Amino acid sequence: MNLLDIIAKAKEEKAKSLDLSQKGLRLLPPELFEIDSLEELNLDRNLLVEIPEDIGLLKNLKSLSVSENDLMELPDSIGDLANLEHLYLGYNSLSELPDSIGKLSKLDTVNIAKNQLLDLTSEIGKCQNVTKLSLHDNMLSEVPATLGNLKKLRKLYLDNNELTSIPASLSHLESLEVLMVSGNNLGAIPSEFGNLKKLKELVLDANQLATLPESLAECDSLETISVVENPLEGGIPRVILDKKGLSIDQ
Repeated sequence: MNLLDIIAKAKEEKAKSLDLSQKGLRLLPPELFEIDSLEELNLDRNLLVEIPEDIGLLKNLKSLSVSENDLMELPDSIGDLANLEHLYLGYNSLSELPDSIGKLSKLDTVNIAKNQLLDLTSEIGKCQNVTKLSLHDNMLSEVPATLGNLKKLRKLYLDNNELTSIPASLSHLESLEVLMVSGNNLGAIPSEFGNLKKLKELVLDANQLATLPESLAECDSLETISVVENPLEGGIPRVILDKKGLSIDQ
């Protein structure tokens, strides 16, 4: 069955899910965007360089996966997918995200790892239902302070970027349990991070840290800190070393 037959059948059956992964697709036919019943669309491991603006017509879409393609950019119409909960864009060539991503108020899981992101729109701070955000292995030199608005965020992956600092506003992430920031160029961690009462795991390997703020001892749930491959000339404060139940890898 060829691609157009698959799409026609899905439209006729009012399909909710469609898997077009590994089909060698370079372009998406307009007929695809007539399947307005779709809730889940998998386009992984194709040869797509772009997603047409017509993607915004799939108003019922809850999950969109376009990992392992050659995407250079996303259309503004991505913001029209008001029901989208899961967005998977890992292993592409995206250098930025459109501001319209801030309109996706139902987003829960976002993976944009292994791209070429140089900049992260501050509008992402409006996606206030996100619980997991994967931005590792990009080229980010900074992240917007608005990330601190993601009150439901539990896992944040920023490892292997080019961060020289990290905003103190991340201390407002009251649900955060896992923070990965290894493989960057961080010289310090904000003292405000002591407010992260649910933080369990903090991974800071391969940075330029001279010490850690004493306030991390106030992270009530903290179980693991990893600071392997840091200069740590100032050492780790005694109050952190003495914290009960805390494992420190260095």
